[in-house]
Amino acid sequence: MGTNIGGYAPDFELPGADNTVHHLARYLETFRAVGVVFMCNHCPYVKLYLERLKQIQAEFAAQGFTLIGINPNDAVQFPEDSFDKMKQLVVDQSLNFPYLRDETQDVATSFGAKKTPHVFLLNQAGVLCYSGAIDDNPQQPAAVKTHYLRDAIAQILTDAPIRLTATEPVGCSVKWR
Repeated sequence: MGTNIGGYAPDFELPGADNTVHHLARYLETFRAVGVVFMCNHCPYVKLYLERLKQIQAEFAAQGFTLIGINPNDAVQFPEDSFDKMKQLVVDQSLNFPYLRDETQDVATSFGAKKTPHVFLLNQAGVLCYSGAIDDNPQQPAAVKTHYLRDAIAQILTDAPIRLTATEPVGCSVKWR
């Protein structure tokens, strides 16, 4: 299961921590590039990347990009990933992008999410252009040599070919039911 590079991303309609329903098709009507990042509240790798994700959103928002966070983890086994705790994380971390709940895990399965965080970058047509890691150094932001996601976003926004379409995501496994 999963979406291949060059394939159309699966549409979704999911509840957000902002108490509204978010539909991928509406984002694709508005933005030239959409980054879908599967994440959760408790993963240490997600915690390492939160500031960088907020910076990427702030850097590219005015150019027609948005990031969408999706939490697919089983909240029964991992209560810290519950919807209420997601709402608290949005406030505590001042997230500048929507954070959605994939209760059924259908969206994560359809995309082929393996880790938290795992990024999928779509162009405005909904075609998957990049999948994988955010950059090459989770532990040390100052030591990053390759900004996989930033580079791919910039390439989409300038209509340039995506030079690197996939990397291996680094993080915690998705907590499946």
